[in-house]
Amino acid sequence: MGVNGLAISKVVPTASLSIGAEEPRAAAEASGLVYVDEQGPGITRKRKGSAFAYYAPNGRLIRDTALLRRIRSLAVPPAYEDVWICPDPNGHIQATGRDERGRKQYRYHPNWRALRDETKYEHVVEFGKLLPRIRQHVAADMRRPGLPRRKVLATVVSLLEKTLIRIGNADYAKENKSYGLTTLRNRHVAVKGTELRFEFRGKSGKLWHLAVKDRRVARVVRACQDLPGQDLFQYLEADGSRQAVTSSDVNAYLREITGREITAKDFRTWAGTVLAAMALAEFANFDSAAAAKRNLKAAIERVAKRLGNTVTICRKCYVHPAILDAYLDGELLVNWQREAEGELRDELGSLGSEEAAVLAFLRRRLASETRRRQAAERTKARAAADRRRKNGGSELRRDLRRSLRQGSKEKGDGLAQSMRGAAPRLQ
Repeated sequence: MGVNGLAISKVVPTASLSIGAEEPRAAAEASGLVYVDEQGPGITRKRKGSAFAYYAPNGRLIRDTALLRRIRSLAVPPAYEDVWICPDPNGHIQATGRDERGRKQYRYHPNWRALRDETKYEHVVEFGKLLPRIRQHVAADMRRPGLPRRKVLATVVSLLEKTLIRIGNADYAKENKSYGLTTLRNRHVAVKGTELRFEFRGKSGKLWHLAVKDRRVARVVRACQDLPGQDLFQYLEADGSRQAVTSSDVNAYLREITGREITAKDFRTWAGTVLAAMALAEFANFDSAAAAKRNLKAAIERVAKRLGNTVTICRKCYVHPAILDAYLDGELLVNWQREAEGELRDELGSLGSEEAAVLAFLRRRLASETRRRQAAERTKARAAADRRRKNGGSELRRDLRRSLRQGSKEKGDGLAQSMRGAAPRLQ
């Protein structure tokens, strides 16, 4: 229920599908799915006129109506080549294919998508707790002399957090002339004093124009621009050779300083969640479902503009659904800010007040969901045990009755046999 008793549907994914950090195969099985290998035998398709014919792993043409309906519901684009379709409707991967650029694309089972989404949002909490450690390492590495690997990578991470620019991909830069932090060229950044001005074309053709003021970052970027070559971010090896920074380098650095599977994308997910919470905290309590939807839309639009995403992608991929759910419940995060600061001051002192409030809320929500899920699992386990005991008792009674009937039959057969043996022979 929302404010004033309004019934509003929530946007939180199914909590029962959250498996945490279990291995993928175990996670799939826990969700009632089969973990499959798309390299194994599968259903294939061949064009037949304006449509497709589908063939089973043994090469036979598929005619079963229900199976064909499932295959078509996967909506694999007609342009895809090398299409593989899982024969099992419960496979965690339902189909793969290569798009017009030769990139492998996947169609996942809905339960697997929900599972991965839930795990991803648990990862947001982990990232929030690790953020102070990341900032400490970045600050220390940026103080190193010269342009060694860790100093330049720390500078990229610092900019990643300050600008929320995507990390970048060499293939996109080459094929689409679209750039991210690690693929920027010297011409994309102008350094003047302590200010850096970025102008470049990003993913999906979005033009980025933004400025950042940071004395230490500006000094490192200026030094990088003085190196030969057009790549903006390069570092120097011990022998003086130059190496261009890649997204893999940045992700490896994040793993090194955290000891966890943290990636550059986590910064955008964390920022999207915090920005959404801050935006929603500015809105007064709503008095109708329509007002709530308008406020949510306005908040997500603000975050999407900051991240350079569409509203749909931003809501789906970059904002923790529990934040939206909390707003629909009428629980503005600003009311928890003082409590959150007190709770996290010692442990996470380098977090901002809004970040601390969001992390405190997500930790409480995650703990609550975990307790609820564990209680549900215990209830389910007890019910299963009760059924086994009941079924076991029933089977025991059936076995006893069967044994008694068999014993009675054998006793009767023996009596009849003895009577036949005792009867006088007729001459």
